[in-house]
Amino acid sequence: MEYRNVREGRFVARRNRFVAEVELDGVVTPVHVKNTGRLRELFVPGTEVWLSGSSAPGRSTAWDLIAARRDGRLFHVDSQAPNRLFAEWLRSGALGKVEDIRPEVKFGESRLDFSFTRERKPCLAEVKGVTLCRDGGFYFPDAPTERGIRHLAELARAVKMGYTCYAVFVAQADGAEFVSPNPDRPEFAAALAAAAAAGVKPIAFDCRVEPGRVCPGREIPVILQEG
Repeated sequence: MEYRNVREGRFVARRNRFVAEVELDGVVTPVHVKNTGRLRELFVPGTEVWLSGSSAPGRSTAWDLIAARRDGRLFHVDSQAPNRLFAEWLRSGALGKVEDIRPEVKFGESRLDFSFTRERKPCLAEVKGVTLCRDGGFYFPDAPTERGIRHLAELARAVKMGYTCYAVFVAQADGAEFVSPNPDRPEFAAALAAAAAAGVKPIAFDCRVEPGRVCPGREIPVILQEG
């Protein structure tokens, strides 16, 4: 997955969920933040960030914030990327031969990220991007997510109906050691443990990140919290 017209800047401040201020060529410029998560550990004044230019009509900003560097590691922060990366990962054969990959499928009261067929069985997957990193581990979520909890319940229900279901976590940086539920969000940790007990398969992979490019990396463990 590649971006066009990529430029380096310095993070100044976040105005709101969707707009930040970045110093670009010495001028403080408003940019679109393609991630509504808090990202407080990444969006620190002075942090090196990377922007992708956009000329789409009707926009109030000319740039998208797509990556930030922390402790020498580049983190990809475009929340639309994990679904595209998972589709690439699937097509690469990471889960074996899969067919009939379809994004954005209606199931129950929710819209899940993917359906596909594997070994002649119907499959469903919900994909989550992960940017919160502590000591090599990546943790999800960094903010409360009622939607994420609801999706796990839908996947657990689908397992009872004969589907193979996956909760997919995309660590949006190189060298992630594992993904785990954020201990500061025990409600999600409990929901993921319950879904796994019901037969939902938690899986994760990291990414190879460059300023204007990101692609799927290697599969890494998902460590559920005990208790």
